[in-house]
Amino acid sequence: MRAALAIALVLAACAAAPQPAPTEPLPPKQLPLPGERFWVDGCPAFVIPAQAPRAGAQPWLWYAPTLPPYPDRNEQWLFEQLTAAGVAIAGIDVGESYGSAAGVQHFEALYEHLVARGWSTRPVLLGRSRGGLQQLNYAATFPGHIGAFVGIYPVCHLRSYPGLAKAAPAYGLDEAQLTAQLAAHNPLERLAPIAAARVPMFVIHGDQDRTVPLAQNSEVLVQRYRALGGAITFEPAPGHGHDVWPGFFRSPQLLAFVLQHAR
Repeated sequence: MRAALAIALVLAACAAAPQPAPTEPLPPKQLPLPGERFWVDGCPAFVIPAQAPRAGAQPWLWYAPTLPPYPDRNEQWLFEQLTAAGVAIAGIDVGESYGSAAGVQHFEALYEHLVARGWSTRPVLLGRSRGGLQQLNYAATFPGHIGAFVGIYPVCHLRSYPGLAKAAPAYGLDEAQLTAQLAAHNPLERLAPIAAARVPMFVIHGDQDRTVPLAQNSEVLVQRYRALGGAITFEPAPGHGHDVWPGFFRSPQLLAFVLQHAR
């Protein structure tokens, strides 16, 4: 047990340290639309360019989780609508960081990289499933860098998914330590700075979700964010679970929200 914890702490420390750009080839990945792939802060990243350029800074949607299978073909329709309207797409693969500080710092490296390329300083964050942990904790750390947040059955509570025992190594902690420090790391406890920055939110979530239960995640997010004075729109998906129902990815309301706030 002690040896495993020591290894986890070393890995967390390595993840937190700035990494030089690797020279090895990028790992294989199939994007839903043609795009560019590159290294940022030692992590694979991607951009899908807008098809209709806009004047001024390039508006963009920031997608998570950018793991090897994601984004996938389920996002293709949404990405097509956005790029046709002048909104680019980007993401960075920080592994299974579950919203840890190390992952957040890699996120910030991508943000700085794209802003230096002339992209907007206020992207719209989209967190699909466990991408919600990454995006909400990034927003809590850098609320001034966010134009809006969108969640597709987003994970908002570390206890709900992946559970504290599994999440703890990503934070460089053991389960007991993460439990004691949960308020400092759990997205649902870190909403105040996001609300204070007046970041609008939109979430869509099914009431039959067994993997990321609505009652422990989006439902609490909506209640707490509104209590803090934040603006959040909730679109229910009755009868649907943690699945790839097209309504999650082809929601006209979600698309309109992103287009409204991607500037």
